Amino acid sequence: MRAINDDRDDRDDRDDGRARHRRRHRLSLTVGIPVAMAAAAGLTYGTAFGIFGEDAQPSASAASTQAPAPAPALRSDETADGFASVNAMGQNGTYGGRDGETVTVKTLADLERYATSSDPYVIIVAATITMDPKGKEIKVASDKTIMGSGASGTSGASGQIVGGGFFLGQGVHNVIIRNLTIRDSYAGTWNDKEHDFDAVQMDGAHHVWIDHNDLRHMADGLIDSRKDTTYLTVSWNKLSDNNKTFGIGWTENTTADITIHHNWLRETEQRNPSTDNVAHAHLYNNYLQDVAGTDITSSYGNYARGKTRMLLENSYFEDIKNPVTRDSSAAIVQRGNVFAGTSGRNESGGKAFDPTSFYAYKLDKGTEVPSKVKAGAGPRESLATTTATASTLTVAKDGSARYRTIQSAVNAIPANNPSRVVVSIAPGTYRETVKIPPTKPHVTLQGTGGSRKDTVIVYDNAAGTPKPDGSGTYGTSGSATVAAEADDFQARNVTIANDFDEKANQNIAGHQAVALRTAADKAYLDNVIVEGDQDTLLLDTAAKEKLGRAYIRNSYVIGNTDFIFGRATAVVDRSVITLKKRWDGTSQGYVTAPSTPAGRNGFLITNTTVTGDVSPRSFHLGRNWHAGGDATLSPQTTFRDSTLSAAIRTTPWTDMGGFPWKADRFAEYKNKGPGAGPASEDRPQLTEPQAATQEKADWLGNWTPAP
Repeated sequence: MRAINDDRDDRDDRDDGRARHRRRHRLSLTVGIPVAMAAAAGLTYGTAFGIFGEDAQPSASAASTQAPAPAPALRSDETADGFASVNAMGQNGTYGGRDGETVTVKTLADLERYATSSDPYVIIVAATITMDPKGKEIKVASDKTIMGSGASGTSGASGQIVGGGFFLGQGVHNVIIRNLTIRDSYAGTWNDKEHDFDAVQMDGAHHVWIDHNDLRHMADGLIDSRKDTTYLTVSWNKLSDNNKTFGIGWTENTTADITIHHNWLRETEQRNPSTDNVAHAHLYNNYLQDVAGTDITSSYGNYARGKTRMLLENSYFEDIKNPVTRDSSAAIVQRGNVFAGTSGRNESGGKAFDPTSFYAYKLDKGTEVPSKVKAGAGPRESLATTTATASTLTVAKDGSARYRTIQSAVNAIPANNPSRVVVSIAPGTYRETVKIPPTKPHVTLQGTGGSRKDTVIVYDNAAGTPKPDGSGTYGTSGSATVAAEADDFQARNVTIANDFDEKANQNIAGHQAVALRTAADKAYLDNVIVEGDQDTLLLDTAAKEKLGRAYIRNSYVIGNTDFIFGRATAVVDRSVITLKKRWDGTSQGYVTAPSTPAGRNGFLITNTTVTGDVSPRSFHLGRNWHAGGDATLSPQTTFRDSTLSAAIRTTPWTDMGGFPWKADRFAEYKNKGPGAGPASEDRPQLTEPQAATQEKADWLGNWTPAP
């Protein structure tokens, strides 16, 4: 039997070097079936022909003409199917850059900057970018999604790469390439051996998803999967106008696992694909087409080489020469494929594998493949770059959830989301900073453990910590581990901490280290621990003139200096305030430091216990913070109906910044415990009428926090 022409660069190179822009004469038979019959009926081959391998199933039906439903917009947070979805090699599926920032690029410099970064990114290509020099392949780093923003076309469309492509080297993983047109690195020689200009080349990469692209007219391959690249899925692409289309191999090992489905290979001569030494090659619902009257002639279709084990299902071969071929050492099992007008070798034999032992998938009927693939393959005209409707986003450090980091889940929430989104966080310690911007209201951070201690969000920035970019220090508000700047924020069943080490950082000026900062209205903390040292909990507002209410219930707040502070209108209810010693072992501190604007309510602490392993009479209940020396402020704290330990001073209030506390609003009402005391000039107590106006409802107004 004659050899199949596969112009491999470094293996079995048998081409004569001449261009193949010539049309062949059709043979009159397709494996013993008249061409007229095959072309008219669209024949589906099975075991009745004796050549299609173990478990092959015979059937025959006419090609479907039913119009498919309109294709939905692609989303940047979607994850791969097929082998790219399998958890292996320390990578749980393929989700690209969804854990990082979404950026839009229109220049080669920006595309290369973000694609080569060590940080995760979703990169939206919103222009036609020409590679310079021609043939340039950007070296993509791990954890990237690169997507075009619009439909394909020869001019004026977004999301095109012209004259070059992408390279994924050894160990690069978790990369998604979608919705792009990559074209025209062709250098004038059809069987080009001088210019290795591919659309996508992978050498030893893993967990890669190439989906909904238009790849065409390159000097070398459209896709080269080389040197044990594995956990690869190639789906819904248009591959056209090329000689060496999709090569897989360049290795003596047989370890790669690859899924190839719903691709449209049209007017491509060879490597459609050529699959060499692949442990598991699953090809299904692909459409291979050789169009009459053009200069390009197919040499062969799907080819299993070396020790490849291939399962080939429900694909459609139209006018393809040698549609399915295999080396004697390779295995191909065919099921439900349709061959219309094909000629030459159509082979099968050996044992393959069961893909469902790796992943779930759904087959389209072979007869429906041309219409479905024509309608669905290639770039889409519209692109959705955010999660649109999810009400719960899951996070787990070990990759068992949708997101590995809390910030990546927050990033996926669409701006101006109209209803609550719960970020459901598995137990573990998440060492990261989290920022919920003003444009993302109604967000809940929800720990899923049995205790609030099970899920910990912690970081160690302080006011004096230098920023990595050299732009200065974080400042007090910027030091927050969690910054909630959007209205209607909730935290439930979690610990939020700042573990800045004051003792180890005596060289830094500015030891204020915020665990949680709220800077909007209707912040609700339920069953949480907020822990730090100085400036633990910053209850702020978006601006001095704006109302910002907070309700803290059934929680612990831990610290030593001004550790409940800010200008918000806040209630601490049925909670525990825990006093800590300072870094040097001394006991001295202040519980609250309100900076309340005049005419608004400040801090109301009610039905709460103040305790801690500190010296007796070493802590004040509060001091008046006139932030920035603002004399117009009217700081307020009221402690009522609470239990005070012996750590509280007999004169519990004190001045701050030269402003006398007695000129501001500090009082108690019906406290008990060894730290409580009778009314005096230094210990104002509310009267009954005053107490009646300082209840939780007076602070929260028309807001009733949901239990």
